[in-house]
Amino acid sequence: MSTSAAEHAPGQASAGENAARARGLTKAYGSGETTVLALDSVDVDIARGRFTAVMGPSGSGKSTLMHCLAGLDNVSAGQVWLGDTEITGLKDRELTRLRRDRIGFMFQSFNLIPTLNAAENITLPMDIAGKKPDQKWLDQVIDTLGLRDRLKHRPSQLSGGQQQRVACARALASRPELIFADEPTGNLDSRAGLEVLGFLRDAVDQLGQSVVMVTHDPGAAAHSDLVLFLADGRIVDQMERPTADAVLERMKRFDLVRSQFDGAAGNTTDVTLDKD
Repeated sequence: MSTSAAEHAPGQASAGENAARARGLTKAYGSGETTVLALDSVDVDIARGRFTAVMGPSGSGKSTLMHCLAGLDNVSAGQVWLGDTEITGLKDRELTRLRRDRIGFMFQSFNLIPTLNAAENITLPMDIAGKKPDQKWLDQVIDTLGLRDRLKHRPSQLSGGQQQRVACARALASRPELIFADEPTGNLDSRAGLEVLGFLRDAVDQLGQSVVMVTHDPGAAAHSDLVLFLADGRIVDQMERPTADAVLERMKRFDLVRSQFDGAAGNTTDVTLDKD
């Protein structure tokens, strides 16, 4: 199992080949004076066959970016593509089919059906769609994730880390073009979290998958090939072959800039009040 992207060659994506991309991606909530701009004209390319992490302070727009790229949320302006398919403007039924057939999801909550065993949870989306899994691929996923001896167990009989591995297998089972993981280690202890991150790393290196992970944890981001840093709805920096220390240092710089800005804004307010 891998522990850091620095120990691996980056994913083998062909030049210019993207699993997803966005141009001028804007997402606003509310209207008029109450408008909140969550994403501000974002341009981003998600390379195929690589592990991309998205980081930023709370409220920076990282989860919103993931939701818009995955077609889980409508955009206010701009365009989003999954591969060569533009998903902005698709009707709800087309978007639902695209998410089901071409995208895998992992979330902080495992979202497993308690009455189904691990094997049934893994194949559930394909069962609902009336599709048979590629058994050779499914066996490879199950063995890579170390779930072979847990397939008959229900979620209540599995540890948190095992449940998240089942969720990971479910995301991989249909061999999607892109996997989105939103804080996938948020409900896990450090050991189980490292295991899941290692399996996501292996999904890229051994299974050729493409992964986008939203996280606040520099250690988790260190498993990726590339970290994108968001602030105030914009991508403001990126880091190839990250380490936990380098990511933490970069995040500290963002916090320092923000505190200085907030301090300056506070001083301006005080001066204005004094003049009044």
